[in-house]
Amino acid sequence: QVQLVESGGGLVQAGGSLRLSCAASGNIFSLGAMGWYRQAPGKQRELVASIGTYGSTNYADSVKGRFTITRDNPKNTVYLQMNSLKPGDTAVYYCNAGQLVDNYWGQGIQVTVSS
Repeated sequence: QVQLVESGGGLVQAGGSLRLSCAASGNIFSLGAMGWYRQAPGKQRELVASIGTYGSTNYADSVKGRFTITRDNPKNTVYLQMNSLKPGDTAVYYCNAGQLVDNYWGQGIQVTVSS
């Protein structure tokens, strides 16, 4: 079993920045792709950004140019740098990681962007 713990969320004003971190622990031996998803009230969970084992990235169109996903493999940690935040970015953000055929989710962390 792998546990994912997010941190760095909170309240920020529009135009500001925030960095989310997700640290994996537990039975880690071969983490694959990691990513960030978000779910706003009344909406489905959506992929925000993902990063492969060796750094390939994908972003939702809505965050391209504003968000950057990175990872630190020795620390088993993935980050999401969020810049130029908008009220529409308000959501619960979830960390996700794959290991072999298994998939794990963090508990979610609130990001609120005030106008």
